[in-house]
Amino acid sequence: QVQLVESGGGLAQPGGSLRLSCLASGFIFSDYAMSWVRQKSGKGFEWVTGLVGNGSATYYADSVKGRFTVSRDNTKNTLYLQMNSLKPEDTALYFCTRARDWGDDYWGQGAQVTVSS
Repeated sequence: QVQLVESGGGLAQPGGSLRLSCLASGFIFSDYAMSWVRQKSGKGFEWVTGLVGNGSATYYADSVKGRFTVSRDNTKNTLYLQMNSLKPEDTALYFCTRARDWGDDYWGQGAQVTVSS
């Protein structure tokens, strides 16, 4: 079955960096676009970034553009999110998702990112 497992969350100071990873299994990873979605405490879901199956095109929310970089290694079935210049408002639960034209059909369990001094 399809599984998405995030890792790499934690605590960072403002201005610091973290990298999230998402290991995918149960489907042909390179056939699918993938996204990162976050949920701040008490808020709804916010799409953060996405990229196509071969990684040739990437997309970012304005709130993270220039600070976050999404990438993938299709030989390792792994999606990455490099987060630099972190801000307290980036604090959230970050989900890896499999993206379809009509929405996200599979989600990981989430990785907590906390940005605080």
